[in-house]
Amino acid sequence: MKIDRRKFIQRILVAAAAIEAIFLIKGSVSKTSTSRKKTNLFNAGKADSFENNKLYPFLTGQFFLKRYEDGGFLAMSIKCTHLGCVVNTNAKTGGFNCPCHASQFNKFGEVLAAPATRPLDTFPITIENGELFIDTSKPTRRTSFNKSQLTYA
Repeated sequence: MKIDRRKFIQRILVAAAAIEAIFLIKGSVSKTSTSRKKTNLFNAGKADSFENNKLYPFLTGQFFLKRYEDGGFLAMSIKCTHLGCVVNTNAKTGGFNCPCHASQFNKFGEVLAAPATRPLDTFPITIENGELFIDTSKPTRRTSFNKSQLTYA
């Protein structure tokens, strides 16, 4: 069976279009199943069990939960915004230090010393029946601290 050049090119184009269609269909199906995923809510515990002006590390959830003087909560990522290293707490300042490149953050996660250029990311907090739920699937990038970022019980 001899195939001329025109039929060969047509078959190649049909095969390429079929492969592209398969990838497009597969991509739309996987996006649909991903969007239906349940959010990653981390149960941090009862709101009244956290003392004011204290920091609570949740390494399994990869965030720090801070309760400020006025009772507001803020969940900050443990990852430095420079290159993603895990930050340490600084007992003297109440802030955070990055051990990799010496970035420093204040108690609100704002940058005090470079190379980090933006504050630590935060996670949304929901309070249901007195319990704190942190959505670790939705980190929020921010440029500075604003009191509206705090969640109150």
